[in-house]
Amino acid sequence: MKSVVYITRKIFPEAIDIIGKVAEIKLWESESAIPYGTLLEQVREIDGLLCMLSDKVDAAVLDAAPRLKVVSNYAVGYDNINVAKATEKGIPVGNTPGVLSETTADLAFALRMAAARRIAEADRYTRNGLWKTTANPGLMIGQDVHHSTLGIIGMGRIGAEMARRGKGFQMHVLYHNRNRRQDIERELGVEYVATLPELLSRSDFVSLHVPLTEDTRKLIGAAELAMMKPTAILVNTARGQVVDQKALYQALKSGKIAAAGIDVYEVEPVAADDPLLTLDNVVFAPHIGSASLATRTKMAVMAAENLVAGLQGKKLPNCVNPEVYKWGKG
Repeated sequence: MKSVVYITRKIFPEAIDIIGKVAEIKLWESESAIPYGTLLEQVREIDGLLCMLSDKVDAAVLDAAPRLKVVSNYAVGYDNINVAKATEKGIPVGNTPGVLSETTADLAFALRMAAARRIAEADRYTRNGLWKTTANPGLMIGQDVHHSTLGIIGMGRIGAEMARRGKGFQMHVLYHNRNRRQDIERELGVEYVATLPELLSRSDFVSLHVPLTEDTRKLIGAAELAMMKPTAILVNTARGQVVDQKALYQALKSGKIAAAGIDVYEVEPVAADDPLLTLDNVVFAPHIGSASLATRTKMAVMAAENLVAGLQGKKLPNCVNPEVYKWGKG
């Protein structure tokens, strides 16, 4: 008898083919996120779950799934999953690391460029027929990216890719990280900054690349925004909860910082009436950091391979709680 798996969103056929060879697939076919109550119901008789970052896989969901052998997250981050509970139940949890680092860094750099050069504003200005003369030296004045100072918070895979892109623009790159990365310093010539206030005060662009933990939740609040230059631009492609969104709105509206580029939000999807959306000095994206065809396909395949390995009792190729293999079921 085939295992039964549940997939919480439509994914690429390459991944469906891998899973379909070993399991019966049940699929949430709506474009919207699966409701929490529906997920609770669906997990009761499944052996594997392939979920999205937006799906809350908490202790209640895990307890409602007595047959569950594996949870595979279609994402690098896994703050949506109660990993401690999964480990307690002997359930390995998979993710998709490495494959999206360059693609996400591309998006972060695009947001930085767009905010600095006011691309979204200029697009609206042109589309709305407001461009009346070419002889206007003050029109859409922005900031140079080249030769400026880039401050990176979090020097993991994506942070390192951001540093590479910054050096390509001849930027002076600073970074603040829990652990000093002397390998990256030697490779790229970046400068380690021991304290967050120093990085914030020195940077023209601040780019966030930290995971969401209790230590990083609201890492950037009103006090931190006040430390930044009034000409500075903040870019967040990490997690929305890393920034105090209300404080960011006030800082942008009052001119405490110049602009922002945002791909992630405290609540997603961001509410249509969120005051942040009323500001012209922000470039918005709908959480598409990894959204290239090649990268999203690779992520789907990795998630499928994690899922299949778990169903077959093998070690997951990418497991966030490898201690589960030592503890065993219990």
